[in-house]
Amino acid sequence: MRGLDEKALQAKEKKAGLGQDIDLSAYESKPILHDYVEDIGTLSEADKRRMILAGVDATETDRSGTYIQKDTTAIHAHSKQEGLEVMPIKKALEKHDWLKDYYWKLVGVDTDKYTATAQLDLHDGYVIRALPGSKVIYPVQACLYLEKEGLSQNVHNIIIAEEDSELHIITGCATAEHLRRGLHVGISEFFVKKNAKLSFTMIHNWAEEMMVRPRSVGRVEEGGLFLNNYICMKPVKSLQMYPTTHLVGKGAVARFYSLLVGSPGCEMDVGGRIILKAADTRAEIVARTISNGGNIIARGDLVGEVPGIKAHLECRGLILNGGTIHAIPELNGKVAGVEMSHEAAVGKIAQEEILYLMSRGLSEDDATATIVRGFLSVDIPGLPPQLKAEIDRAVAESDKDMM
Repeated sequence: MRGLDEKALQAKEKKAGLGQDIDLSAYESKPILHDYVEDIGTLSEADKRRMILAGVDATETDRSGTYIQKDTTAIHAHSKQEGLEVMPIKKALEKHDWLKDYYWKLVGVDTDKYTATAQLDLHDGYVIRALPGSKVIYPVQACLYLEKEGLSQNVHNIIIAEEDSELHIITGCATAEHLRRGLHVGISEFFVKKNAKLSFTMIHNWAEEMMVRPRSVGRVEEGGLFLNNYICMKPVKSLQMYPTTHLVGKGAVARFYSLLVGSPGCEMDVGGRIILKAADTRAEIVARTISNGGNIIARGDLVGEVPGIKAHLECRGLILNGGTIHAIPELNGKVAGVEMSHEAAVGKIAQEEILYLMSRGLSEDDATATIVRGFLSVDIPGLPPQLKAEIDRAVAESDKDMM
């Protein structure tokens, strides 16, 4: 194992400017056992209500498979479609030797102390794999659920879209109604093979004192498409993530879309990096951020390493009720012949827009809500209707918190 020296990892984090430090010793990590659940329809009504807010439907309507982890235990994992595999990662590592070719191959275990924690004290996580040529049109749903107060939930996920396959995933992170404080450390590695298509939509529904540290890296081969969507509109104490994707094959495409709402007292340091390493690759990063009293750093980094690539970065922020938004768009063209662009804007709702809508019969609150919904409405090409419906539901739910 590569070096895991605590001081060296902290120095690396500080140099990278990665936000608020977390005292890992302040959280429990002892395994918590829960019974396996054959029928997720038998989960408690309270759990099902929290999960549906993160896009996970216990009825499994229009879903091709499900993975649910409660605290440290995988309580349900199954596939409903031929050509799709859904497994807890610990069991998969024991059963399948081939998985070692993917485990910790994109994310460095020594990236920071959170990746080190996920390696040294892994609870579980999922492996979702579409076999070569399979078309998994209905989304797979995965839920990482926290019930135990003060727990550090350490997970590692591996997602593989094999050659010529199509795979859609909605993953919801949520907490029980009573929970206020906890830590989530999540490692995700994405492999999009030749001419494969993967869409991955993450919806967070955390508690107000949650600390969240996802670490993810993707790799897209020739002709592959990777859509990575991130939705976080509910209160969270501290969120820090910077997913990176490498486009390594000719014609590979990656698109990142994120919708963020910063509630009072929250700290969000969120971004994305796409590195274009092969001819004719394309990349797009689009972020919509709203500060409702929180502090948000919105980062974006596009790196063009070969001629003929095209990439665009767009970051727009809206300040409603105080707080700050710091947009950091970066373009890094390393050779001649790259085509890269960006636009960034931070502002407030124009009073004349509110007055116009009020003149059409809306109250001031309804006018503001209408403008906010329009601001958060982002056209994400390539999504199946089921995923678009979950994103629309998350946006609609956010009105209650912001207004």
